[in-house]
Amino acid sequence: MKLPFLPSACAPLTALVIAGIVAAGCATDPRTTSSVQKPKAQMTVAELGEASRSYGKLYERKPRDKNIGLAYASTLRMTGRVEQSLAVMQQMVIHHPEDREVLAAYGKALAAAGNLEKALSVVRKAQRPDQPDWKLYSAEGAILDQIGQQKQARAMYRRALDIAPNEPSVLSNLGMSYVLGNDLRAAETYLRKAIDQPGADSRVRQNLALVIGLQGRFGEAEKIARGELPAGEAEENIAYLRQMLSQQNAWNQLEAEDRATQ
Repeated sequence: MKLPFLPSACAPLTALVIAGIVAAGCATDPRTTSSVQKPKAQMTVAELGEASRSYGKLYERKPRDKNIGLAYASTLRMTGRVEQSLAVMQQMVIHHPEDREVLAAYGKALAAAGNLEKALSVVRKAQRPDQPDWKLYSAEGAILDQIGQQKQARAMYRRALDIAPNEPSVLSNLGMSYVLGNDLRAAETYLRKAIDQPGADSRVRQNLALVIGLQGRFGEAEKIARGELPAGEAEENIAYLRQMLSQQNAWNQLEAEDRATQ
């Protein structure tokens, strides 16, 4: 019998899904610190804080610069400053109202802030049927997953994959959609495919480790979470994985209660 869906697990799992909407980039401004040059998905908490401060200084000088604004909003969101991230993206939309990359990031910021209906509207309006954008399809899928429409979400991910075959962030999102539907075997299949693709980042590895851990294969999960990361980053991944898997006891309790009522 499948595990009953656990509401308290929904938020962290959805956060992992939403993380893959737009691939993290690197800064190219020579005035930024070395940590900002590192892909954000590979940064430690301390490095993200430093990157956020560096981007903030650049943003103060060039508040209309698209690349700076997107990077600043992304690091703010990754450090938990969701409302400030949304405020930055609202300014970016004012300065770049027709830019689809900006609109996709704005939809992501709205979703992170919990405004899912508006996020969905923004992403859908940004899409162009004559020139569809895979990032927008992936963004729409992630938002649909958050509102419990897994079937529709997966259709969006597959549209994204039609345009960008084997894109690891989309495969990861698709895998995590199956986690939200409690189909861990299907989730593992897509996440293994994602992790084998060039450009797959640590978030994909974390998602795969989580799915394997949820199936009870904890040793294998820890090995994947460590990957080829430096010791400090590997331990952060392991700590995060253990925190997520600690919810297993609650899942098992709900399963027992479900059996008792049948």
